[in-house]
Amino acid sequence: MQKIFLKNFRNIDEALIEFSDSVNIFYGQNAQGKTNLIEALYLCATGRSIRTNIEQEMIKFGSSIASVKLAFFNGETICVNFENAKKNIFVNGTQITKLGELLGKLPIVIFSPEDLQLIKSNPSARRKFMDTEICQINKFYYYKLKQYYRILHQRNAFLKNNPTVEMFDVWDNQLIEHGLKIINEREKFIQKINEQAAKIYSHITNANETLRVIYKPNVTSEDFATKIKKHRDYDIFNGSTSNGIHKDDLTFEINGKSAKIYGSQGQQKTVALTLKLAEINLIHEATSKFPVLLLDDILSELDESRRHFLIDYVKKFQVVLTCNNLENLIKKNLTAAKFFRVQCGKFFNGE
Repeated sequence: MQKIFLKNFRNIDEALIEFSDSVNIFYGQNAQGKTNLIEALYLCATGRSIRTNIEQEMIKFGSSIASVKLAFFNGETICVNFENAKKNIFVNGTQITKLGELLGKLPIVIFSPEDLQLIKSNPSARRKFMDTEICQINKFYYYKLKQYYRILHQRNAFLKNNPTVEMFDVWDNQLIEHGLKIINEREKFIQKINEQAAKIYSHITNANETLRVIYKPNVTSEDFATKIKKHRDYDIFNGSTSNGIHKDDLTFEINGKSAKIYGSQGQQKTVALTLKLAEINLIHEATSKFPVLLLDDILSELDESRRHFLIDYVKKFQVVLTCNNLENLIKKNLTAAKFFRVQCGKFFNGE
C-alpha cells in the first residue's frame, strides 16, 4: 500500500495518509479514529466492515456520501464509494459486481484483542477464521461458500413450509454437493496451517511445548448424506438444518491436551498469536505476496515476552499498528517505523 484517502468515513472528515512500506504506527487515545482506519483497510480488502453489517454506519453522521480510496506502489487502486445506502466498489477504475472479484487484491491479516479469544470463543468465530483465510487464497472457495449458505437458507425456509419428500431430496443433494467441496478445502487448509503453526509455536515457547490444530467437521464425505436424511424430522420440528459444514469447529491441543480446557490464559493467547503469524506464511506461500498486517491495539493485551516476539517478527512486513501510547518497547525496537498521531479523526505525521 502506498496511500489511502478517506472522506466522510466514520469520524474522519477528510484525510490523506501516505504509508511506509515497513511499519506504520498510529497512536492516540481511544475513540479518535485509529480503528476507523483499520476498518477502512479491511473494507478495501474484503468489501465489508469488520465491525458492522449496517453499511450506513460507516458514513460520517450527517453526511450522505463517503469514500475510501487505496493506492498501491504499482499504481493499482481500490475505491469504495457510499451514497446513502448504496455501496460501489472499483478496482483500477472499473466497477466490480461481485465481492469475489475483490478478494486477493489486498491480502491482509488482522489481529485485534477479540482474536485472542479465538480459542475460548464459540465455533462460529473459528469457522470465520477458517473461511476468511481460505477466501483470500482461493476466491473460488468464496463462491462455494456463498452457494452453500444460499441453499442452506432456502432449505431452512422450506422446512417451515409443509415440506415434501421430493423437494427434500432436491435441497439435500445440492447442500451435500457444495458442502463436500467446502470440507475438502477446509481439510487442506488445516493441514497447511497446522504445519506452519507448529513451527512458530515451538519457536515462541523455545521448543518446550507443541501445538496441534485439529479440524472437527460436523459431517464427513462418508456420512453427510446419511446424517442429513436421518435428521429430517428433527429439522422440521426445529425449523433449521442441524447437520452440515455450518456446524464445523476447530480444536487446539498443547502437548496433546485441549488448550480451551487446560491451557492457561497466556498459552491461549500464544496459540491465537501463532495462528495469525501462520496466516502470513500461508498467504505468501499461496500468492507469492506478503499480506499487510493490521495490528489493532493488540500489544497492550500481550505480556512483555510475546510483545517482543511479535515486534521482532513483523519488522519484515508492511504493518499498520495502532496503540494508545508509544511504549519504550516500540520506540526501541521499531526505530525505522513511520509514526502518526491520531486526534479527533485527524492524522498528524511524526511523534
